[in-house]
Amino acid sequence: MTATTPRVGQAATGRVQPQPSVPERARELLRSGLGLIGPRHARHSLSVDQLDALALPIGDDGVVIGVDAEGRPAVLGLNRPTPYDVVLIGGLWTVQVIALRAAATGARVAVETGRPQAWIQMVHAMGGGQNGLAVYDVGRVPPQGTSAGTPVLVVRDCGMRPPRGRVVSGPWQSVLTLLPYLSPVAPRLVRQAHLVGVQRVSPDEAAELGRTMALPRAEVESLPGLSDGLTLWCSDRDRQYVMTQPTDAETGLLGTPRRMD
Repeated sequence: MTATTPRVGQAATGRVQPQPSVPERARELLRSGLGLIGPRHARHSLSVDQLDALALPIGDDGVVIGVDAEGRPAVLGLNRPTPYDVVLIGGLWTVQVIALRAAATGARVAVETGRPQAWIQMVHAMGGGQNGLAVYDVGRVPPQGTSAGTPVLVVRDCGMRPPRGRVVSGPWQSVLTLLPYLSPVAPRLVRQAHLVGVQRVSPDEAAELGRTMALPRAEVESLPGLSDGLTLWCSDRDRQYVMTQPTDAETGLLGTPRRMD
């Protein structure tokens, strides 16, 4: 006699065994620890004509620092695996908004400043330095221990002539330096920066920045008349005007946009 192997679902006697019901299969899966049964939802489908109406809000990863001339969100990517230096020639208000929003994205913010009283309200609002923002005296910022999971933004609010920082930009650690006006160290910092923001400056400062940054004449002439909250952001390949608009919570904490402190 030749032995035959019974088919799946069929006993050796040749009789077809009844298949277990869906609830019985689910109970067996649960007993074996395999495949927890999740909720069941109806399928979603679109016709070809409806595909054009489908849009996903996907953009650059980073901190929304305002809107561009077309009203689209302007995003600044501060959390990077490579060193990144930003210089803002402008007011403290804009830097503090960026710091708040960076902390809201999960970054730790270390502020190096000679005027800690200007930051104390933010520290208190964020839990006394325990929730992402800490303030240090000039030259006293300790190593931050950065990683992809704990990126850091170092804000240098050290006046017109900031000394060379002990903590510099590196992987997952960006540095944002605030200059209230141009100074003898400004050209060096601007040349070394990956991104430069310029708010309202005097005509003489605008002319100097035009030479240092190779700005077109139209933009040089626009700088002395920029409104509060408006910044011209410049990189090697792009220039963009961005209006920083505060949320209600930011207005309550920091006030309205202003160039002067």
